[in-house]
Amino acid sequence: MSILISIKEQFNDFIYKFTVLEDLVIVGVSSLKIKDIAKALISEGIRFVHLTALDFLQEKNYLELNYFFFSLEEKINIILKSEIDPSKDSVASLSDIIPGIVWAERECKDLFGINFQGHPDPRRLVLPDDWPDSIYPLRKEFSYNSKPPGKLETSVELKKPSEGRTVIPLGPFYPSLEEPAYFRLIVEGEEIVDFDYRGFYVHRGIEKLAESAMNYQQIPFLAERICGICGFVHSTAYCQAVEKAGHIEIPARAKYIRSMFLELERIHSHLLWVGLAAHIIGFDTLFMQAWRIREPVMYLCEIITGNRKTYGINIVGGVTIDVLSQHLKEIEETTKEIEKEVRQLREIILDDDVIKLRFKNVGILSEEECRKFFVGGPVARAAGIKIDMRRNFPYAAYSELDFNIALNKEGDIWARTIVRLEEILIAINILRQIIKKMPEGPTSVKFSKIEPWKEAISYVEAPRGQLFHYVMTGPEGRPYRWSVRAPSYQNYQALSVLLKGGSIADAPLIIASIDPCFSCTERYETIDIKNKTFKVYSASELSRCLKVK
Repeated sequence: MSILISIKEQFNDFIYKFTVLEDLVIVGVSSLKIKDIAKALISEGIRFVHLTALDFLQEKNYLELNYFFFSLEEKINIILKSEIDPSKDSVASLSDIIPGIVWAERECKDLFGINFQGHPDPRRLVLPDDWPDSIYPLRKEFSYNSKPPGKLETSVELKKPSEGRTVIPLGPFYPSLEEPAYFRLIVEGEEIVDFDYRGFYVHRGIEKLAESAMNYQQIPFLAERICGICGFVHSTAYCQAVEKAGHIEIPARAKYIRSMFLELERIHSHLLWVGLAAHIIGFDTLFMQAWRIREPVMYLCEIITGNRKTYGINIVGGVTIDVLSQHLKEIEETTKEIEKEVRQLREIILDDDVIKLRFKNVGILSEEECRKFFVGGPVARAAGIKIDMRRNFPYAAYSELDFNIALNKEGDIWARTIVRLEEILIAINILRQIIKKMPEGPTSVKFSKIEPWKEAISYVEAPRGQLFHYVMTGPEGRPYRWSVRAPSYQNYQALSVLLKGGSIADAPLIIASIDPCFSCTERYETIDIKNKTFKVYSASELSRCLKVK
């Protein structure tokens, strides 16, 4: 709190709000001083999390920027708020002091129409290329179910290679990528010297739908569909945010059940990644073995919830199911066998010279670069950064559980692999404690109406890293604002460092090493070898080519 007290004293004339809650400090400040305060926070080692906006144009005639930070040492969250008139005001970009904020600023421009002075890459991030310029979909005036007419003429802004350099398009459909994404590699010979990324082709508008047409208890089932592998982390993070805002204390048994499924999800997610990494380098025997070991975890989830992946058990106030004693026994027996096989799998990987050649000293991200982009999860821990939200900001039952944090210092693909394998074994140990300590009692509580205009932040340590959900409660039985920042959102931005200097052959493996989540897409790029030109096809052009009416 010392740095915040110092900021309050130094910038008192520009601060219009200073509220201290249990683990949250809210500072309202003039946009003229946002950059100075952010610089002071970063210099003290306080970590940037996310940036989003809220629309109060109809009620108060301004948009509100919200910059989120947290302090690991003091275990407090900080929100810097600033009121913006988008018709007149622009805000200084913080990208020179927080490189990891670049995407968030681009997103605020796309979805809210806020301009950032001095931004290094002001291109669109989320919106499709044919989206009308003057329509901002997360403003309240825009209806969630409307579809504006597309612009007739669209242009795709992509980085152009300088003289002597070549473009290699990777994706959006590529054999070694488990989901579609478009990476534009700029190379000199076999070496990658720069790259460009285009994603968000099919932005599902989940936040908009939740804020417009759903109630508090419907949203967990939507949140769980944000990720195709680790959806339970999202429904948990959302429920925790609403529970915190509404001062809802859930039963201890519900906390343990949530922790149990979070760890089962971590095991099957990491095993999925190990298999995909093996597949990328052509080691399909290892790929099949990793997925064979994973399958009993999916079976456990299915016998308890009825679903292999999308469990549908989280609600605000707890969970909808109970876990029977025979379920706990089966988890204990199954994870004992999985532990044995994961140890064998780890030995195979550690002793394989080909894996070492492909993984060691490839895709290196140093501790300094990790801190610059504020990456999390195995990517950060593989570079020596001891950050794990289960320990730093305990949630669910984690404050009552004892576990280690897997760390490495090399920062390469090999280190990320070792960290993930170790985390599988740690997750199994956590499950043993959960089984032993599982308390008796109810699994959910009822609650009355949630008071509007309350704010809360929730974290979950997802398999890919730090997951962040923010909720501001609303007057209509639903969030006024719900903002989600998935771990891959930050980790993606570090690819600008990871890929540079690498070889074309290593690019799929380097990209996969951050365990990314992609969105679906409908564009591709073609290269005319004879004329040495390239073209990106739009959705309408693809439709004509495919003769789709």
